[in-house]
Amino acid sequence: MTRFGLQLPNFTLGVPDDQLFDRVVELAVTGEESGFSSLWVMDHLYQLPALGGADQPMLEGYTLLGGLAARTSRAELGTLVTGVTYRNPALVAKIITTLDVISRGRAVLGIGAAWHDIEHVGLGFEFPPAKERLDRLEEAVQICRAMFTEEAPSFEGRYYRIEEARNLPRPLRPGGPPILIGGGGERRTLRLVAQYADRCNVSGDLDTVRHKLDVLRQHCADVGRDPADIMTTRLGSLFFADSAAQADETRSMLTGLAGAEFVDGCTIGTEDQIVDQVAAILGAGIQEPIFNLPFADPEVVGRVGKLLTSQFA
Repeated sequence: MTRFGLQLPNFTLGVPDDQLFDRVVELAVTGEESGFSSLWVMDHLYQLPALGGADQPMLEGYTLLGGLAARTSRAELGTLVTGVTYRNPALVAKIITTLDVISRGRAVLGIGAAWHDIEHVGLGFEFPPAKERLDRLEEAVQICRAMFTEEAPSFEGRYYRIEEARNLPRPLRPGGPPILIGGGGERRTLRLVAQYADRCNVSGDLDTVRHKLDVLRQHCADVGRDPADIMTTRLGSLFFADSAAQADETRSMLTGLAGAEFVDGCTIGTEDQIVDQVAAILGAGIQEPIFNLPFADPEVVGRVGKLLTSQFA
């Protein structure tokens, strides 16, 4: 059966703060029960502009995932994606291992070079140039892999180092939690995927996706890696409509708010339209489409999960 992921990006859910976690749990559990294979949150400390910006609530990703691990039982859990600038990578490896233990082997390390400069400035995190962030990412994934798979690894890089690092208890998943690198940078990010990652997450319209996967395959050939060893995922927003007219209205509204490029990467429509669009995503080479439903309630999340898993079993 084809896998589908559910991302939970929005915490402006119309409930008081003391009920917020319960509402997020309701969305996550509904997603899992309706067939989504994985659950994802963002690793941001400010809400993104498209969802209202820094004045809207944002829960810290790994604290939230630990809570969701205790309330779910089957779906994989991860961030799309951890910003390498926010935490020492050895601490990231420890956090992911702890999540793997809590979830009984369901953790995934999603990681990338970070981008949201506003929250870096606001909260005092360094935001180095892109080249340095990518250099840090390369060192970070090597440290995390070593701490997942070796008893007492050492590593000496330009930015990070570990010396006979202990990581106990060990991850429960054989081989350690999968490492997913997010981003579509063609010269560096996708090459890092080919060199180090188990999974790749890209975004954009289908022509962009096909092109990025072609680039990834070329990098795999360059480094002697079988691209079939890398699971391909794509994150996009999904907006469910009860009628074709409502779908057209949603598409027009989103174009006005976010632009045509954003809309081209979205899945918008009725059940039949969504099925056709998802079939095209799979046909472009994506093995696990991951969707966020930014404004959906649990009932819609359940409808979408059941639709996808029933149509693509």
